[in-house]
Amino acid sequence: MRFMATYDFMETVRTTNQWWGATAQAMASYPATSMLPNPAFQWMAAWGEVTERTFHRMITRPDWHLESLVTDDGNEHEVVIEKELEGPFCDLLKFDVIGRRKPDLKVMLIAPMSGHYATLLRATVASLLPDCEVYITDWHNARDIPVSEGSFDIEDYTQHLIDYICHLGPDTHVVAVCQPVPLALAATAWLAEHQPKDQPATLTLMGGPVDPAAAPTDVTDFGNHATMGALKETMIQQVGFKYTGVGRKVYPGLLQLAAFMAMNAETHGKAFTDQIMRVAQGEAHEDDRHNKFYDEYLAVMDMPAEFYLSTVDRIFKKREIAQNIFQLCGTAVNLSKITDVAVNIIEGERDDISAPGQCSAALGLLDGLSDDKKGLHVEPGAGHYGIFAGRGWRNNIRPCVLNFMRKHAS
Repeated sequence: MRFMATYDFMETVRTTNQWWGATAQAMASYPATSMLPNPAFQWMAAWGEVTERTFHRMITRPDWHLESLVTDDGNEHEVVIEKELEGPFCDLLKFDVIGRRKPDLKVMLIAPMSGHYATLLRATVASLLPDCEVYITDWHNARDIPVSEGSFDIEDYTQHLIDYICHLGPDTHVVAVCQPVPLALAATAWLAEHQPKDQPATLTLMGGPVDPAAAPTDVTDFGNHATMGALKETMIQQVGFKYTGVGRKVYPGLLQLAAFMAMNAETHGKAFTDQIMRVAQGEAHEDDRHNKFYDEYLAVMDMPAEFYLSTVDRIFKKREIAQNIFQLCGTAVNLSKITDVAVNIIEGERDDISAPGQCSAALGLLDGLSDDKKGLHVEPGAGHYGIFAGRGWRNNIRPCVLNFMRKHAS
């Protein structure tokens, strides 16, 4: 119960700050304050607006904002998001572009279950849609999943990937971003050994911890030094009474967000101070750079406790993928069995979460795969987010990924 009380306390703090922001904005916006030539009221209203928006976004699921697409025929086509497969922990979404000619590539994006929604890959989806039929894993917020649905760990995650790849067929090009990279590799190896006819056409791994020890970062150092007992006591809480998943043990999104922001506290503090100034001076707007970034960054989701703990224990501490000793339901997964699926590695030169070397370690484990089916691209100057969004992705990485897929499509 103490963990449930802690969860509800965090939600109470969030709600209180949201209320303070809304109240400050309302009070400073009274018409009567306009008669007083004091900039303090403008600053108060600006602080309230930014604060209310900030704390409200923490529990708001972002929208995809993909209403239409102009294709090579010069026409605008509606984009409809459909649920290809539904489940208690994840939906497989399809982005259906109505009325266009069917593209030559079918891509399944594996979104990370690492604290943010799949909409974090919105720019990736939008840039792939003109050339590809796009599907994505839409992981659910654990706070909204009833306890009756059972637990969910990295083996359940891997099994979901296997099921999705089998459903979409062997002409599917799989792209895993960040956290799911080692599990996508394991799922492909399992299919290669047990269901070779269902193997994907290609596998692209982007900035994920295949071998966290290959190039340690603050994230991997934390995983190595914290004991599992300490993590259970300090990171795991039970969902409070407000949500459908009441009683489910989770790694709360608000706790994750606090950790994210603490890593770059000075940068985030300056960003919000500058935004308050822009609002007070009338220079901010709904879709400015600050709002577009933080509306997504602040929208966090709870992770199932079993998934978080098993990831830290088996991927980071025991390095089961890196040592090729990962097991799925008691059956050994041998990465050497991947002999037909071409594997492409994408890394960012300045990635401070999955540093260069962590993801490319996969190439050394694929001793059954010929060199002509292996690819590696390290994007100069790119950080973690820069490998799947931004100028580096648009100009260099996206063409590299699409060319690799077309080359090995057969």
